[in-house]
Amino acid sequence: MIVFTTIDSPVGPLLLAADSEGLRLIEFSQPRHPVQRSAEWREGADPVLDAARTQLEEYFAGHRTCFDLPLSTQGTPFQRDIWSALAEIRYGETVSYGELASRAGHAGAVRAAGAAVGRNPLPIVVPCHRVLGADGSMTGFSGGLPIKRQLLGLEGALPA
Repeated sequence: MIVFTTIDSPVGPLLLAADSEGLRLIEFSQPRHPVQRSAEWREGADPVLDAARTQLEEYFAGHRTCFDLPLSTQGTPFQRDIWSALAEIRYGETVSYGELASRAGHAGAVRAAGAAVGRNPLPIVVPCHRVLGADGSMTGFSGGLPIKRQLLGLEGALPA
């Protein structure tokens, strides 16, 4: 069973979903790759969702620089490698897609790494907004570039 709730945030409504393993999804109001919901989804309360709400509120208030939540990522081994490398990017730091692919142990797979970043089910908590183009430019983001800019601004990491 997957339990979900929607919370308000400075970047708009966020849908949070969890299963028995942990936080499974954070989805923006207009996601590029919406997750299909099935009969196993139900709206309700859950301790993981409560913790995620609290930690996201602390992050947006400038009081939290990393998250401490159980995660339940569903993806291929390659995607999980990339998402693990994303989780290691520190608050206020940015990396290129090439650097991310190298950190994940897939130096030759920059384009595939970019595709995996785009499918990250846990934006903000697994900070895909901290990945920039090779030239330092803002590139695609599941919540849209204005939200990416807002998150990087919050962290003091806007590219020049």
